[in-house]
Amino acid sequence: MARHTLSVLVEDVPGVLTRVAGLFARRAFNINSLAVGPTEVPGMSRVTVVVDAEGDLLEQVTKQLNKLINVIKIVELTPDSSVQRDHILVKVRADAATRLQVTQAADLFRASIVDVATDSVVIEATGTPDKLDALLAVLEPFGVREIVQSGTLAIGRGSKSMSDRALRAVSA
Repeated sequence: MARHTLSVLVEDVPGVLTRVAGLFARRAFNINSLAVGPTEVPGMSRVTVVVDAEGDLLEQVTKQLNKLINVIKIVELTPDSSVQRDHILVKVRADAATRLQVTQAADLFRASIVDVATDSVVIEATGTPDKLDALLAVLEPFGVREIVQSGTLAIGRGSKSMSDRALRAVSA
């Protein structure tokens, strides 16, 4: 199955996320990643959903999403036509003897140390899933204590805005 990233512009009203996620659940899609947040337009939110699906099934779900009252616009963002990033916080064992090595490993991945304790550090990193997996592989020998990872955030490349096009369609 192929991985697909959908950017769904929705009205910012209670229950819309439940309806969007429920549609995927009813079709037995496993959502790999789900991120929701406000947009530059007051009253609108963007839902970024990453799923593994075949083209025909994904097309069916997209058509059904379009039928939901609070859905304004849906765009599939391909890796070539968008910027996609994940965010991760990793707590790693790091005593006085290994702290420098852990810090150097974080630096290699342009990650930041955001918290330091006597026996651990918390590292923050942003990047593609492959980059974050590589970071975790480098940190594993030190002892990963805890991982918290966000859903994928994605935005189309270029000057066009998803909400500009959607607003023109809504006001027409």
